[in-house]
Amino acid sequence: MDDSLIAKRLEMLRTEHRDLDSAISALVEAGSVDQLQLARFKKRKLRLRDEIALFEDQLIPDIIA
Repeated sequence: MDDSLIAKRLEMLRTEHRDLDSAISALVEAGSVDQLQLARFKKRKLRLRDEIALFEDQLIPDIIA
């Protein structure tokens, strides 16, 4: 993947991560929290965070110290 594709993918992942954060907040504020749905959202959010970190590492070149 070239840098522009990685940057596009990163933006999509970050957007989905923010959307999940909003969805989690809305679920908690609603009062009647569906624990299973909440756990799924949190798990997906963690996977997105890991994927974001992976793509960010691809954009940053390795520096030999």
